Amino acid sequence: MMSQFLNTSLSSNDRRQWLRMAVASLGAASLPAMAQTWPSRPIKWVVPYMAGTGPDNAARIVAEALSQQLGQPVIIENRPGAGGNIGARQVAKAAADGYTLLYSGSPMAAAMRMYKTPGFEVFRDFKHVMGISRSDILLVVHPDSGLRSVADLQAASKARDIDYASGGVGTPSHLGVELLLSAMNTRAIHVPYKGASELVNAVLGKQVVFGAPIFSVAYPHVQAGKLIPLAVAGEQRNDKLPQVPTLDEAGVKNVHLSSWGGLSVPRDTPEAVTIRLRNAMDAVLSQPKVRQTLEMDGGKVQVLDSATYTLAFEHELKFTETMMKRIGLQAV
Repeated sequence: MMSQFLNTSLSSNDRRQWLRMAVASLGAASLPAMAQTWPSRPIKWVVPYMAGTGPDNAARIVAEALSQQLGQPVIIENRPGAGGNIGARQVAKAAADGYTLLYSGSPMAAAMRMYKTPGFEVFRDFKHVMGISRSDILLVVHPDSGLRSVADLQAASKARDIDYASGGVGTPSHLGVELLLSAMNTRAIHVPYKGASELVNAVLGKQVVFGAPIFSVAYPHVQAGKLIPLAVAGEQRNDKLPQVPTLDEAGVKNVHLSSWGGLSVPRDTPEAVTIRLRNAMDAVLSQPKVRQTLEMDGGKVQVLDSATYTLAFEHELKFTETMMKRIGLQAV
């Protein structure tokens, strides 16, 4: 009767929504004790990037509100390195009891192809609870570079050896720039750092010519006049810098990049716990103050359910495969 009702009375989207609600209700009903007692102690939220990066800033904003929602402290633990792999490995091996969370994102999927032994498997080892946010990628240079446009950067890269900083192998700031260079039919020397904040510091310190960090990390320095934005690597201009063109507008077609992140837990975390966690997160991300703070530096709140967020990892993995073949990158 249920399948007949779903097939005849609801649209495809309605059916999916109805099923999600039904599964959530059944899960909550079948494990009420666990759902009611969790959490009974502080929760650790591992951010596999350095403090001051976009994911770290987002996690700290959400964690503060989530602590109030759950009645237990949600403590951020930064575990940077290897493009996010070190922190992801830690959570993959943690107890699946709801007390260790991971701020996950696009680099985890890229790691499945960029590294020969990343130390985790993005689908086998994790349950991807939900998407939280998305950020544009901003192409920036130091004011002293003399570069003021993408055309200037392209000309400079063809005239001499130039270098760029990334937040690590396999991060959007690495893959994105390599795709950009391929589209411009030029090259640059890759200098990997441990995260977006170090990437930005490298450009600020003139250790490299350019970089493409997460928008929110670069934006305060752009406002202060310490970085020059050449382009936004998105399909549309960012509202925070409406005068800055997209790569399409700057003459580099079909290079659309963004960094996205969300919440994942060890694979065997009980469904009742993930349901409670998701409900608490939904409540937090619906608060106007939280959303406003998350979007203050140009990021976007992007709430995705578990199925859609998991699909994003699949798409990112396929994109990484395609990009590596296109520009001849080999796993390290």
